[in-house]
Amino acid sequence: MNAAEIRQLALACGFELAGVARAEPAAERERAWYHQWVEAGYPGAMGYLAGRRAEVRDDPHNLLPSARSIICVGQLYNSPWPYSTRFDLAERAWISRYAWGDDYHGILRRGLEQLDDLLRRQSAADYESKICIDTAPLLERSYARQAGLGWIGRNTCLINQRGGSWFFLGELLVSLAIEPDHPPPDRCGTCRRCIDACPTTAIIPGPLGYTVDARLCISYFTIELRGVIPEAQRAGCGQHVFGCDICQDVCPWNRRAAVTHAPEFAPRFLAPPLERLAGVSEDEFRRMFHASPVTRSRYAGFLRNVAIAMGNSGAQRFRAPLERLGAHEDLGVREHARWALERLR
Repeated sequence: MNAAEIRQLALACGFELAGVARAEPAAERERAWYHQWVEAGYPGAMGYLAGRRAEVRDDPHNLLPSARSIICVGQLYNSPWPYSTRFDLAERAWISRYAWGDDYHGILRRGLEQLDDLLRRQSAADYESKICIDTAPLLERSYARQAGLGWIGRNTCLINQRGGSWFFLGELLVSLAIEPDHPPPDRCGTCRRCIDACPTTAIIPGPLGYTVDARLCISYFTIELRGVIPEAQRAGCGQHVFGCDICQDVCPWNRRAAVTHAPEFAPRFLAPPLERLAGVSEDEFRRMFHASPVTRSRYAGFLRNVAIAMGNSGAQRFRAPLERLGAHEDLGVREHARWALERLR
């Protein structure tokens, strides 16, 4: 089979993008970029990106020794609703677009399982395979670039010339030899819109090109970081209570980005009221965001983020809910609620 046939099978499985890369160690420059990123401390508290798992990412044979090809796919999640840069409702919360609907991990896995099944039916030879999503230690954007899905922009997102950057990525490692695709040219040019738009200046220059210092990123603060968000960065978080899309929202390649109407990516709660979120119990939080990426922030972390957004809103009506959060059993929630009250004063 060739890459064109693979793309047809992937399309039948719900993937808008697909391509093939060789299963070989990632390009030397991209491996060096990643290791320099880790050694500089940019992952912050995300220990799963460093240490032994950082070394495993260098070579896909660490995941499937017999691998000869990597089928890379992209699934569009850009539902037809406004970007965060057009959002100015200070009393409502912003949740990152990727977390509006169902958890993408299960959706991607089911699609890749279907692709694997179709491939086995049409392949003349038996083969070994392994499904990878972003939880696997694999430099997936590097291989997606090699497979022709797009280039890696200054905001470190994979950008497709026709479709933009709103894609979940997944991989199917196979022991089949498939003629690979070719990486496209970098088309960011001299554009700096993502860099200039970042409220916390998280996109920084490095020796091998621009990168993201996670320790300055709103997504890191509101999703990955446990405990205290640095006080100097809280104002920059604005109304974001889970993740951030600003660097993608301002990207010129997303002006005419493709749109999906898939119900699994439609928003359950589009910009929910902050006051409602501040009053949810832990059980209510789990029910509201069941099978949603939002649960990754954990209940106390989510309330912490809500408190910061209330403080940034300037709305005096949030004094009462913030005072209640200021008496919360969790120390972190209390500390951030008290900061928010001071900010309102």
